[in-house]
Amino acid sequence: MIRHQHDPVRCILPPDILQRIAQHGDEEQRRRALHTLSRDNTLRAFRAQNSILRAAGPKEIGTEEAGAGGAPQRTIYDCATSEDLASAAVARGEGDGPTGEVTVDEAYDGLGATYKLLWDAYQRDSIDDEGLQLKGYIHYGDAYDNAFWDGQEMVFGDGDGKLFNRFTIAVDIMGHELAHGVTEDEAQLVYFRQAGALNEHFSDVIGSLVKQYQLNQRAEEADWLIGAGLIAGAPDQALRSMKAPGTAYDHPLLGRDRQPAHMDDYVQTMEDNGGVHINSGIPNHAFYLAATIIGGYAWEVAGRIWYETQRDPRLKPTCQFRTYARITLGAATRLGYGSSSDEYKAVKEAWHGVGIDV
Repeated sequence: MIRHQHDPVRCILPPDILQRIAQHGDEEQRRRALHTLSRDNTLRAFRAQNSILRAAGPKEIGTEEAGAGGAPQRTIYDCATSEDLASAAVARGEGDGPTGEVTVDEAYDGLGATYKLLWDAYQRDSIDDEGLQLKGYIHYGDAYDNAFWDGQEMVFGDGDGKLFNRFTIAVDIMGHELAHGVTEDEAQLVYFRQAGALNEHFSDVIGSLVKQYQLNQRAEEADWLIGAGLIAGAPDQALRSMKAPGTAYDHPLLGRDRQPAHMDDYVQTMEDNGGVHINSGIPNHAFYLAATIIGGYAWEVAGRIWYETQRDPRLKPTCQFRTYARITLGAATRLGYGSSSDEYKAVKEAWHGVGIDV
């Protein structure tokens, strides 16, 4: 069960991007960036301190049984530029038809696409596997450039249309943020350094798979971008690239993508909780390599291996990259892909490709 007490936000936009805007943007851009940073920073600190406290006790592999499940329960609320979620009005409920308001309908459809991937591919009934209602809050704040999962619901800022478009524009953003809830429920990875990068990594995996599943794309057909379309005026740029970390964006104000693709380029920093949004590029690229070496639909084999890894009781809150890699091989074996199988070899080769030998 997800524990909501003291759950901090998980934001799609990394703090280093907001800091650059605060330093180099025009007056209005600086105001928005500083407001967003002030909204996020305190709760980010809570994340690093308290994520380990959400451990739900020992787990057993493969003992859960799917309940009735199979249908999401979604409600979209309109904050109307307020930051008080309690005052938001219902804009669309489960089963209601499209409203014609693009933000409402994108949020509704994105939450549904995430539920569908988790249920269809992994028989998981919502974020907590117990049918948790999916709540989305749109038009949050009048100077908030971000989207986040706070342990209970998804919240979306509108962007300013100059630097960022609306934060409902990319379905993988919703998949990414909701996957933080899956990690809270299953793994409780501490949001710091390598464990925190793995937390971000799994969210990128699920975000990308949600988009691929929605588009019915095979691994080799996908763009492997997270947040494509979010950066205004730059449709070919995104927040991250799993295929080519370090190439997602190159922007005169936002700077350049800092993600490494290999352990040789691992970034030692105390920024961003030890570089959780930066060094996640390394396991991200390993997943991309595994999925494309295996071929076919990435959610079927590679995604299943990573999902079972996230549920493995040996995945401790302070897990490091090498241990995580070993657990993926153990998950492959449990799923029937023994050490002589092409799938097992693909996963091992993928980790080797990013400088992690197991």
